[in-house]
Amino acid sequence: MPNSNAKLHSSHRGGREASRRELVSRSLQSAQHCLESQDFGTAYAHYLLVLNLAPELKTTVKETFQFTLFKWAEELDSLARIQDLFNCYEQALELYPNDEVICNSMGEHLFRMGFRDEAAGYFHKAVKLNPDFADAKENFYRVANWLVERWHFIMLNDAKRNLTYLRAIERAVHSGSRSVLDIGTGTGILSMFAKKAGASFVYACELSKTMYELARDVVAANNLEREIKLLHLKSLDIEIPKHIPERVSLVVTETVDAGLFGEGIVESLIHAWEHLLLQPKPKNQDMSAGDYGRVIPASATIFGMAVECKEIRRHHRLEITQVAGVCLSNSVQFFSPTYAAAVSEEALEPYTTEKLSHIPGGYRALTEPCQVMTVDFNDLQELKSLAARKPWKLSLPVTEGGILDAVVVWFVLQLDDEHCLSTSPSEETCWEQAVYPVQGLPDYSVKTGDTVMMEVCCQDCYLKIQKISSLPSECGMDFSDRDDTLSLGNEAELCTALAGLQTSTRQDGSTAGCVLEPTEIALLNDRAYHECFKAAMSKVLLSLKPRRDLHSMDVDGHGSGMDLQEKSSTSVDPDALYVLDVSEGFSILPIIAGKLGPVRAYSSVEKEQHQAALQVIAEANHFPKETLEFWLSHLEEESVVLQRPKSDKLWSIIILDVIEASGLIQQEVMEKAAISRCLLHSGGKIFPQYVLVYGMLVESESLLLESAVQGTEPTLGFNIAPFINQFKVPVRVYLDLSTLPCVPLSKPAELLRLDLMNPLLNSPSREVKVQICKSGQVTAIPFWYHIHLDEEHSLNTSDESSHWKQAAVVLDEPILVQVGDELVLDVQHHKSNISITVKR
Repeated sequence: MPNSNAKLHSSHRGGREASRRELVSRSLQSAQHCLESQDFGTAYAHYLLVLNLAPELKTTVKETFQFTLFKWAEELDSLARIQDLFNCYEQALELYPNDEVICNSMGEHLFRMGFRDEAAGYFHKAVKLNPDFADAKENFYRVANWLVERWHFIMLNDAKRNLTYLRAIERAVHSGSRSVLDIGTGTGILSMFAKKAGASFVYACELSKTMYELARDVVAANNLEREIKLLHLKSLDIEIPKHIPERVSLVVTETVDAGLFGEGIVESLIHAWEHLLLQPKPKNQDMSAGDYGRVIPASATIFGMAVECKEIRRHHRLEITQVAGVCLSNSVQFFSPTYAAAVSEEALEPYTTEKLSHIPGGYRALTEPCQVMTVDFNDLQELKSLAARKPWKLSLPVTEGGILDAVVVWFVLQLDDEHCLSTSPSEETCWEQAVYPVQGLPDYSVKTGDTVMMEVCCQDCYLKIQKISSLPSECGMDFSDRDDTLSLGNEAELCTALAGLQTSTRQDGSTAGCVLEPTEIALLNDRAYHECFKAAMSKVLLSLKPRRDLHSMDVDGHGSGMDLQEKSSTSVDPDALYVLDVSEGFSILPIIAGKLGPVRAYSSVEKEQHQAALQVIAEANHFPKETLEFWLSHLEEESVVLQRPKSDKLWSIIILDVIEASGLIQQEVMEKAAISRCLLHSGGKIFPQYVLVYGMLVESESLLLESAVQGTEPTLGFNIAPFINQFKVPVRVYLDLSTLPCVPLSKPAELLRLDLMNPLLNSPSREVKVQICKSGQVTAIPFWYHIHLDEEHSLNTSDESSHWKQAAVVLDEPILVQVGDELVLDVQHHKSNISITVKR
């Protein structure tokens, strides 16, 4: 019987195995048929069955399974079946837990949906699994800038700032504050200062998942994981005794931005005083520090002054009325988002930030610094009254004439009676200043004796400075009283003052307001950019319409023969040439093209507000109605922007946005160029036709400090660098070479060529020999672009008037060089990423 049973079981096993093999074979065939018919969902289900029944086939079907997964995920995404999409990826990662391609793809979907913390985790894992996986590296570098903002590195490298905080915390703890809560702990450095000072109980909260996990690693590496309790919470959600056992005697925080209140310090401290801190020390009573509550920083004083600054002006105000033959209509007023924030009821950031000591072209103070306000963080009632306080007026006497471009704000943070930190532009500080650009005035010039007036309030967690205006000295008004009401002698004097007052007002029905990003305004102000495009487009259009339309071309910029203004408002040439502008953001290039002759110009701007502004400008330039059209309104699927203008037509010119304002190459630009080449008729051109990348070797300590924490010295012995430096990125963006603190060690060299018209001339990698002309340490390689529309017309992204910034590759380790040395640069281009490694 035993032998008989064994044979029976063997027979069953054999039958089951044969059935399994047959089912796997049929499922594979079905999956293949489904792929051929593009039924990706069913194909994916078949592959899941195959891989669960036959794990030994994982390697064999891996690539086909990935392809099926990605196609099915795209379909689910388009159908908004988000949960199903993530379920598919979770199933795939159970089968292939160490597959960097699937991890990276999962991260891309998460990032597009706004889950940046989670996306970073998958990108980071993909890079760890394969450090040479270029797609994952590029994705991780991009998301790292969102998750761990670059100011973390700068502030941790600021030894003076760190030491000042340490001394203030030590003083508080030694005086008796034994229980400490660190709000917005970041890397955990202030919590570790408190523990080092001898605090008995230290709690720290951090809302960002990435920063919380980073702080957890940092605290553990410094052997303090049992001494500091970390909470992955917003401070407003902390409850006693659920999260901490009792009220604390000291709160430490640095949840302040360049405008002081922008990170919510007022709201979090109101909550802390009401729910988490011991009662404040009663006045004129002597008691132990452990028996009452206090906050570090104790208080702050905000200062401001009016400045003239060309760089701020060109990014926030339109300075020209005509460019490349196009009249920019008075019926459209362009503003930057800071102006929109001032007149909007939404909680928008009402300022931008700049490091004034490094701003291109510098700045001039038009007034003396003035105290704007003070705030006592240890006074609950004062904190509560901030948001409820009505706007108050502030006036600054003009001490030097000039152009009123902005009001600049900074503060002094008083940590305690002895220790303070200043963010003044005249100080050596890691901080930037808050900038409130002046917009909407009929005249921006001021002279000595005039008065700059403004309204100040604290609203939506922001310090708002609005209704900035100038009052000429002839009005003879006395603004020495800066109370909430102006001291005016009589009604006649008030009328005279108001008559002379220049102030920003909302537009009435006859004027359209259009909000543009600062880089878009800077681009509009760039005459050289538009004139260059005009000349290059004229050359192409002339070559395609050399005879009949020669006299209608406005080639030289001031018209020759018949211009479009003289044409009938309804006449459109049936043989018109087609021009497509797929630039990112607001662009008037289609209107410039339309001025050059019988052209059908298509703009790819998406925002209705931008389309309306372009239509107003087109009408002001007497365009036939059909000359300018909005391309996206012609498309059934917006993702497929590059296609024929009509079934029987091709494009004469396609304008691509190749370089981001940040200084990086646009993503998928070479793929777009490949499609564009197929859509051009004979003689048509892509603009730009090619791009040359230039770079040079420099020594720059500031780039090192902005890119990575430099050891334990600046963090006062605490081991933080290895953990936060996981989020360092090799390329720094939004640089301005004209003010970058650096020493050039070589002359500029051509690093790479990207040819959009002739792809056979491209190479993904290149070795470049660079001669050293000055001894020093190579720490970085800044790079920029010469954008060639054709052989005669080019743009340099490092020009002073350019709206583009520059970027730099920062080396992991500095390289010591001597005059006459030669370094070999290995330059690689992958998608939008340029990587440069140095060989001896």
